[in-house]
Amino acid sequence: MAVTNASGVSLSLNDRMIAGFLSLCIGAFLVFGAGLANSAVLHDTAHDVRHSFGFPCH
Repeated sequence: MAVTNASGVSLSLNDRMIAGFLSLCIGAFLVFGAGLANSAVLHDTAHDVRHSFGFPCH
């Protein structure tokens, strides 16, 4: 029988609010950045990222 132990870190309200705010900012940046960017820019960026990871895409 497998036994799993989970440990958690309790954060203060201030720490949770900061983490939530930063997550909201990053999420908004990703949504609006992808939504307002030119599609050719997004394609070229994805293409360059694939090459930087060494993934052949041609």
